[in-house]
Amino acid sequence: MDSNSCRMQTLGISDSTEHSESRLKALFWPSVKSGADVDYLGTQGFWVCAFVAVFTLLTMSLQGRPILAVVLFLFFYLGGVGVRERSPFAAIIVFVFYALDTLISVLLLFLATPWGMLVVRLFITALLLSNVRATWMAATWKPDSEEAVLPPRLGEFWTDKIADQIPAKIWPKLRIPYYIFAPWVLLLSFAGVAVVLARSFRH
Repeated sequence: MDSNSCRMQTLGISDSTEHSESRLKALFWPSVKSGADVDYLGTQGFWVCAFVAVFTLLTMSLQGRPILAVVLFLFFYLGGVGVRERSPFAAIIVFVFYALDTLISVLLLFLATPWGMLVVRLFITALLLSNVRATWMAATWKPDSEEAVLPPRLGEFWTDKIADQIPAKIWPKLRIPYYIFAPWVLLLSFAGVAVVLARSFRH
């Protein structure tokens, strides 16, 4: 089998390992029926988290908070690495953080936040919730046939290296540190929000 065939199978678009659902359904209501589905949803979840990481890095940097920008970039990016490696913990904590942050933005900054930004935030929150479902199913899925075999991870293109090779190499080393780092980011972020709320109520 040539490299193009392997790549097509990995992406779930060949005849033998055809992805079992549409891309839109996979984004918002994924299911797992084969090894190709598991691999596809892991890759999809990684790219969603990577987008959130870069988006957060840019917005926080433009707001003049570079240290927080880097911390949150690592939080979301490494969460995406965990999602790629089928870690329910990573998927859940990323979703919880972003969902609570979005809720606070909607409640406290409703009048000051542009409608477009709120729509983007709600859309991303829905995608991260879908990540939780997909990652949980992938982590608990028990293969029982040849179709259940996971496709090989490729490294021919830069996207393959980013989404396939790097997560597999760094997650075993960073999994435990992330389990410690991520909850602290969550707690400290919302402790800061609580302080801001307390000060606003005093005035």
